[in-house]
Amino acid sequence: MNRDLDPTTRIAQQQSRRYFLDRMATGLGSLGLASLLNESLFGADPNAQPRNAIGGLTSLPHYRPKAQRVIYLFQSGGPAQMDLYDYKPELKDKRGQEVPRSVYPDERKTTMTSAQASFPVAPSAFRFKQCGESGTRLSEVLPHLGEMADDLCVVRSVYTEAINHDPAATLMQTGSIIPGRPSIGSWLGYGLGSVNQDLPAFVAMTSRGTGKPGGQPLYDRLWGSGFLPSRYQGVKFRNQGDPVLDISNPQGVSQDTRRRMLDRLARLNQLKLAEIGDPEIETRIAQYELAYRMQMSIPDLLDLSDEPQHVLDMYGKDVTRPGTYAFNCLIARRLAERGVRFVQTFHQGWDHHGNLPKAMRGQCRDVDQPSAALIRDLKQRGMFDDTIVVWGGEFGRTIYSQGPLRPGNYGRDHHPSCLSVWLAGGGIRGGMTYGKTDDYSVNVAEHGVHVHDLHATILHLLGIDHERMTYKFQGRDFRLTDVHGKVVAPIVA
Repeated sequence: MNRDLDPTTRIAQQQSRRYFLDRMATGLGSLGLASLLNESLFGADPNAQPRNAIGGLTSLPHYRPKAQRVIYLFQSGGPAQMDLYDYKPELKDKRGQEVPRSVYPDERKTTMTSAQASFPVAPSAFRFKQCGESGTRLSEVLPHLGEMADDLCVVRSVYTEAINHDPAATLMQTGSIIPGRPSIGSWLGYGLGSVNQDLPAFVAMTSRGTGKPGGQPLYDRLWGSGFLPSRYQGVKFRNQGDPVLDISNPQGVSQDTRRRMLDRLARLNQLKLAEIGDPEIETRIAQYELAYRMQMSIPDLLDLSDEPQHVLDMYGKDVTRPGTYAFNCLIARRLAERGVRFVQTFHQGWDHHGNLPKAMRGQCRDVDQPSAALIRDLKQRGMFDDTIVVWGGEFGRTIYSQGPLRPGNYGRDHHPSCLSVWLAGGGIRGGMTYGKTDDYSVNVAEHGVHVHDLHATILHLLGIDHERMTYKFQGRDFRLTDVHGKVVAPIVA
């Protein structure tokens, strides 16, 4: 068709028999493809369910929740469990001895260490101390968390299948090693909605460790919505500059002008929505409106002038420096008290293949005081009992040394068969340890907790039966825990 024709002639030409048949040739194929990609275009949306005033499903919660929100302190890189939480004093007598192949077979070693001539036992360089009335043993590099030991539930028997960072972190965040699934925060936004319409239901923040600068890359899909509508994806707060890009109006554009522009844009989008029925257009309209409201709510959120000095001191010297772990912990509390459902922090720098003792001290200086302060802060504000706090990485580390074992120095390779995670608040039984590893901290010996079990337990505390919150996609009902998972009842208060 000649695009240079005037509009009247072009419309007339489009009514011809030849034009109709030409368009039908490709149109039928497009309809078939569209039906495969988006089955809701041809009939009722299989996921259409009634929603309540805050945007959550009216069918949720399934039962009375013990918690209302989650703050997940993700330690990217894989902290070494035996240097922080999994106390193994007997290994000091085995220092330098070969880890038995019966305990750690060659086929379970990564290519980063499988060619080593020796696999010597590397006991922790750190002393452990019994903390609190519970007597929970924690590493000396966690003195502030040691003071909060009676609030922590340390699970020493978490395990995963993934041995590399990207699939392991993806599994921990989405319940699948395959990219493209919704993250846990997106599931909660979809299911429970948000009590604050001026802020996202799900916020992600990142920080870089000082123990090992740099770290593994963090991909946006770790807080993505996967096949859920994109309105449920996490909003990332940047760690430098404006936390959210374009949060301020351009020079010369007033708030009134912005409002009128959005109103007109919404009318155009509504016309397009009525024409083609694409639910992503609804998401676009909602996201424009949320962005407008965030122009007022974000500056207030980040203004720390209303925080008492003793609270700032509690989080440590870096608390007022954006992009630090301490700053993110305080902002996480401020987000939580404003009704944000799921706050995710990612702290990089835990991938300690070498020089672990020095790097570990640096990382713990970053996270120990702010993590403990977050618990104290939630408690003094009456928020601890209905806020779940989770701390952990994507996998554990090997008991054998990666590279030469030297006095006071060693490294550790990736290890998926056991890692330590702690939880606190929101219906969690504090002052306890759960699960046990073998004598070498290599395999789970008692009460194994898979990643799916961890997710099922978090959902349970929020009043959700993990087997019943599903979303139909490409003909299958998906859920966060896939076809697995069981609630870890002994750690629930």
